[in-house]
Amino acid sequence: MFRPDTIAAAAAEADAAFLLWPGYSADGAAQVIAELSHHVSHVVYLSAARLQRDEDGPMPGVWEEIEAILRRAPITWTFIRGGGFAANTLEWAEQIRSGVVVRMPYPEAARSLVHEHDVADLAVPALLDRARAGRAYVATGPETLTQQDQVRIIGDVLGRPLRVERQSPDQAEAELAESAGKAFAQQALAYWAGLVRDPERVSTDVQDITGRPARSYAQWVSDHASDFASPST
Repeated sequence: MFRPDTIAAAAAEADAAFLLWPGYSADGAAQVIAELSHHVSHVVYLSAARLQRDEDGPMPGVWEEIEAILRRAPITWTFIRGGGFAANTLEWAEQIRSGVVVRMPYPEAARSLVHEHDVADLAVPALLDRARAGRAYVATGPETLTQQDQVRIIGDVLGRPLRVERQSPDQAEAELAESAGKAFAQQALAYWAGLVRDPERVSTDVQDITGRPARSYAQWVSDHASDFASPST
């Protein structure tokens, strides 16, 4: 439920805000952004990027809708358009902690996963430097990896052999729908299927802004090794 009082309290004495929208619908976003604009003059929004072929701009759906609301608001904005978050692969953690098999529908789907620290390293200057207002930056990792390669890297870092087992798309959709809803599950499965033939590209924005390469997926796994480790270790 929309609570204007919580926004006012959170924005007290701030002049800029980082907006992470928590749902798969933009319902209520216009009211939240309108209230936020009474307290801050600049918003950095964590959006999502189109990364296939030569596509550009935000992903359709809630991300594109919220960007449009911010463009109409009486404040300045900067968009950090993330690619696939490396943290999303924590969905495999339970399977890896309890065994050696990771089940998924599209092992060949390839993504340029970004470390959350690199997202933060783009967001901080976007919040502090108003010269970056009105711009959109794309946050990806330094390489494109299939999901099968991601599982292999997790195994390499943990020092454990892991293998991928192909799951039916219908079963994967049903499992995802339990937590995210059927519409989002269908959209996600269709996107992963598309990544088999049309992988995500890599952006250089992290390196261009920070002056160093984006963190690798192997680095992310090393930083989160305890999340994948079995209880015995």
